[in-house]
Amino acid sequence: DRGLTNDELQRCHQHVHIPVDEGFSSLNLAAAVQVISYELRMAKVFGAEDVKPRWGTEWDVELAEGREVELMFEHLEQTLTEIEFLDPEKPRNLLPRLRRLILRAVPDKIEINVLRGMLTAIQKRNGG
Repeated sequence: DRGLTNDELQRCHQHVHIPVDEGFSSLNLAAAVQVISYELRMAKVFGAEDVKPRWGTEWDVELAEGREVELMFEHLEQTLTEIEFLDPEKPRNLLPRLRRLILRAVPDKIEINVLRGMLTAIQKRNGG
């Protein structure tokens, strides 16, 4: 009855826009999922050969899974709080902006591990 919250939207890896009639300016979540599912199916059935993977994702290493990425974001938040770069009382939009930045890169498993290694090194250097 209300759509996704801002927090839920910030956790999405991709956002899409479905053009609709101006008289019906929004779709409920179930209808939006149906439209996207249909479009993905049609792309698969009619011309998937023409669809190229996202640039930079055709490496020899698997892309990071959602849970791995979320654990990295938790680690990032913890580290930024520990080094007082992030004030949990006044977070502003720091974490959502960092999330968007990192997700645009479509990180693989090794890249997520590198980022987490950097965060661990920062924590150790900071006495954590």
